[in-house]
Amino acid sequence: MKEMYKQFGISKKVLAFGEEVAGELKERFAGIDETAEYNQLKVLHAMQMCRVSEACLGTTTGYGYNDIGRDTLERVYAETFHTEAALVRPLIACGTHALAVALFGNLRPGDELLSISGRPYDTLEEVIGIRPSRGSLAEYGVTYSEVALLPDGSFDLDGIAAALNPKTRLVAIQRSKGYSSRRTLSVAEIGRAIAFVHERRPDICIMVDNCYGEFVERIEPSDVGADLIVGSLIKNPGGGLAPVGGYIAGKKEYVENASFRMTCPGLGAEVGPSLGVNPALYQGFFLAPTVTASALKGAIFAANVYERLGFAVLPDGQEERHDIIEAVTLGSPEGIAAFCRGIQKAAPVDAFVTPEPWDMPGYDDKVIMAAGAFVSGSSIELSADGPIREPYTVYFQGGLTWPSAKLGILLSLQEMVDAGLASV
Repeated sequence: MKEMYKQFGISKKVLAFGEEVAGELKERFAGIDETAEYNQLKVLHAMQMCRVSEACLGTTTGYGYNDIGRDTLERVYAETFHTEAALVRPLIACGTHALAVALFGNLRPGDELLSISGRPYDTLEEVIGIRPSRGSLAEYGVTYSEVALLPDGSFDLDGIAAALNPKTRLVAIQRSKGYSSRRTLSVAEIGRAIAFVHERRPDICIMVDNCYGEFVERIEPSDVGADLIVGSLIKNPGGGLAPVGGYIAGKKEYVENASFRMTCPGLGAEVGPSLGVNPALYQGFFLAPTVTASALKGAIFAANVYERLGFAVLPDGQEERHDIIEAVTLGSPEGIAAFCRGIQKAAPVDAFVTPEPWDMPGYDDKVIMAAGAFVSGSSIELSADGPIREPYTVYFQGGLTWPSAKLGILLSLQEMVDAGLASV
């Protein structure tokens, strides 16, 4: 084993340090495996209940009328997430697109969108119109308001109560932290916030951005009252196999509204071919619980490695996890670059290239991204990225297998050591 790691340039000191940390995590990893087993059975039961058949693995082109595979897959998602309906489509390009479809489908001129988890992820700022952009919700007369989380990362219930007004039509909650320093929200605390809002305004649609959170816990936000949950198929639920796509699941009315934005009024979910991706979407969803578990182990390993070396990490090494992202504050652009070089060197694809910061669409700062993935941009695969801005934090996520995630963190540390930015 030592010789295998030596082939990747891992020194004896770095390997010994990593093995010591990993050895202390075995009991915690066993708990993650139990959650994966529970969620695996949940997905398998949904597939059997929905009578997935070989015919579902076929394809359609053109209009995609009567696509049994597409329609059954959407029932599988609805059954798994305990919702009335779902859209699961390769026509949805990414998580931001899925969120935009849900927002535009359920908001009208004069309505207000209220975010109760603070400022949303960078790429949504232009969708909403926080940063001016052509075609934003703001240009269509939808106003926006937000309530920041309290200093301890919990919901500001008094602030939420004060912000609710007759124009408030949709309340948004972002489960994961994005490029911020706050902690990720648990499903339980999201549920308490949903109940608080619905007690005051049962007519409001509450949408949860579920990206990076699927299958980390045994329940999802839809189990605690969310009207819509939204995510990307090249994150957790795609299991590393989905080549593209997003999902929107929730109450039938709100999902149908989104479908008319996804295609057009009058057609909605009735059209949209599967274009040969059904096998990957089914198999990816089947594998998602165990793939998510591997990514979760990698995130916990990263937290414990870098915390022990004195770096600020979020979540810390002992905290309960609610998504697969680990934030590591490295304090300098050089630190982010070194970390990302290590992650890239652990990739099965493009391991020989060097990540560089660039002006990435949808972001206000230059972003560096390490992602040698089978699916371009897939963040359930081993990846790391971050904006080049203070305090210079890198966001690590993914790993289709625990050994590959472990190698990625060891190589990131090796790069830090070689650059004189860390010592073991």
